[in-house]
Amino acid sequence: MNAQNSAPDTLPSPTSGRPAGAVYADRGASHYDILLALMAVVVILSGIGASKGVTFGTVPGTGFEIITDGGFFLFPLAYILGDVITELYGTRAARRAIITSFALNILAVACYQVIIILPGFTDDFGTAKQEALALALGPVWIIVLASLCGFLAGQSLNSFVLSRMKARAGERGLIGRLLSSSGLGELVDTIIFCSIAATAIGISSVGQWAEYTILGFLYKVLVQYAAIPVTAAVIRRLKRTDRSYQQALARAQA
Repeated sequence: MNAQNSAPDTLPSPTSGRPAGAVYADRGASHYDILLALMAVVVILSGIGASKGVTFGTVPGTGFEIITDGGFFLFPLAYILGDVITELYGTRAARRAIITSFALNILAVACYQVIIILPGFTDDFGTAKQEALALALGPVWIIVLASLCGFLAGQSLNSFVLSRMKARAGERGLIGRLLSSSGLGELVDTIIFCSIAATAIGISSVGQWAEYTILGFLYKVLVQYAAIPVTAAVIRRLKRTDRSYQQALARAQA
């Protein structure tokens, strides 16, 4: 049977045969477009949500204030999607997804500014809406700048570590490389993002910045770690159902 037109239904056993090395699917005939669209939407919505500072009070008995932003529940999804894209399609595809997501985010910010500048109705309701738009969407560009710097650095490092570990282990050790890459990438991302975005969110003291940064890092890492079983299951499922990945794997093991 022609290997180009057929592919095995399951991955070869990671404990049998020689390692296949780093194998990736073809972006042109796969789930890449869907994953890219999801990442772009998550990044854009995170930029809007993160312009709002959020507090859940203090931890009893510690005085530690729980400070975060309105995008806290969204942004870890961008890293999870980045892990999936890197594992399936490689660092070049992950880089394209990152750049595309932030290019679209910059476009969104430009649109916000145009919307704010456009003359609105001059009645009380129109004036109130204009002020609300300017207050809510005006500082989003700072959040996007912070996200751009942090996410580019953190996700690029995350993808690099993930891909290098895969190059050594092949299909083995998926859980290990997800654990290893996530913590390092999130640490770099969180420090850069929180340092730039703090003033736009309303954080005005070093103590608040420290609480915001520490909590943000711990939250993102814990969410990613908690999601690793699901992330790994999704990755394995996509590998099995992606014909181009199976064909690349078969060629590498031939």
